[in-house]
Amino acid sequence: MSPFAWLAAGLVVLAGIYLTLVFGYAGSRGPGNGREVELDWPGRLSPDDAAERLYAAGLVVHPRLFALYLRATGSTEALRAGRHLLTDDLTPRELVRRMERSAPHDRVKVRIPEGFTRFDIARRLQNSKVCSTQAFLDATVDADLLARLGIAGDSAEGYLFPATYELALDSEAATVVTRMKAEFDKRFERLTRDNATGADYLKTRMGWGTAEIVTMASIVEKEAAHDDERPLIASVFINRLRDPSFTPKRLQSDPTSAYGCVAMGERIGSCRWYTGKVTPDINSDETNPYTTYRHEGLPPGPISNPGEKSVQAVLVPAESHYLYFVARGEGRHTFSETYAQHNEAIRRTHTAAP
Repeated sequence: MSPFAWLAAGLVVLAGIYLTLVFGYAGSRGPGNGREVELDWPGRLSPDDAAERLYAAGLVVHPRLFALYLRATGSTEALRAGRHLLTDDLTPRELVRRMERSAPHDRVKVRIPEGFTRFDIARRLQNSKVCSTQAFLDATVDADLLARLGIAGDSAEGYLFPATYELALDSEAATVVTRMKAEFDKRFERLTRDNATGADYLKTRMGWGTAEIVTMASIVEKEAAHDDERPLIASVFINRLRDPSFTPKRLQSDPTSAYGCVAMGERIGSCRWYTGKVTPDINSDETNPYTTYRHEGLPPGPISNPGEKSVQAVLVPAESHYLYFVARGEGRHTFSETYAQHNEAIRRTHTAAP
């Protein structure tokens, strides 16, 4: 056989190996049954080191074969550094594609309901395999990211607009936060433009900007179960703040106290046994900066991510003199102008209770 023939035969063999790697091995299933694996990837590893790290994480079956696959496809440099949320049943092709974060068809629709906190959103994103709970929560308090997004508070709470998003599996958490904030910006700009009179009143008469409007809307979101009551609930809280005869100016909203337990419960003694129900001890605990039973005015920041209707209710609250409301069942409330009327409403509610 001539040297040329030997060379040709060798090339055929190499081509066969390459095709086997790319089309055969690349489509073989991973070692597990779908267990979630969180991976902090350093980037810029050699094919051998990358394969060994993925093998140790339980994501590949044969590290040497996977290293060959990385060499054959030239994929090593494209693996993105950072946190990844993966599953141990991915094929080598799927694993590389996810870690490159370059697969537009590996996407999932995620619905974020009105009133979800950033903690709720984080759990839903992990359940949808978009990013890990902790990675998302870390991104929502990343000072550099918040500054780039124009968020003045300590977290992105309130600015993660509730909507249905189509998101890539194994997304960068910062990318998801940025997407949700962009949706907020679009909706909030339209709402304040369409309700310019209300926005101007809040700015000139109450000194409110975006942060205060969103904070109030987040409280309305957690208090209201029916859309027609949102403007009434907003009017109660706003009346409490602007009525000179109402002192001290405490909003007395249970959901604000609850958020303190959710966001910083380990630092608040009364939150130690919090399981979702607010107790009198939690409401009266001065160490909880979010309790509006002990602290006047708005809480330090939003307590949820409000939807359009709650923001609208703050921009255009009902014209009322109500200063109180109490739950009367089925998500409805009784509204009162005086404390005596409020106490009577409470009495009637307790009398009517089974």
